[in-house]
Amino acid sequence: QLQASGGGLVQPGGSLRLSCRASESTFTFNMGWYRQAPGKERELVASVSNIGGINYGGTVKGRFTISRDNAENALYLQMNFLEPEDTAIYYCQLEQPQTGDRYWGQGTLVTVSS
Repeated sequence: QLQASGGGLVQPGGSLRLSCRASESTFTFNMGWYRQAPGKERELVASVSNIGGINYGGTVKGRFTISRDNAENALYLQMNFLEPEDTAIYYCQLEQPQTGDRYWGQGTLVTVSS
C-alpha cells in the first residue's frame, strides 16, 4: 500500500514537497512519480531506480528533485519554481524490476494558481 501526501494549492514560483510512504520495504523496487492533468494522459515526472539511477521528465528537469529513503520506505519529490502547467494529480509508483509488476498510490492533487 502506498500513501502519497503533500499536495495543495501554491502560487506560481512556489514550492511543495510530496511524500509517499509504502507499507513494506522499498529496497528492491524502482520508484517514481507520475502526474495526470485534466484531459491529459498520465506522464512520468521523475523516477529513481533501486540502485539510485535518476530520470526526469523534460518539463521538470532543473526544478524538481526526486529522492528516496529505503530506511523509511519513502519516496519524495521536491518541487520548486512551480508553474501553472504543473497542476495535476501526482501519483507515486513502485515497480518490481524482476517481474515488471507496478503498484500505484492514490494520488495527491497539486494546484498551481495565483
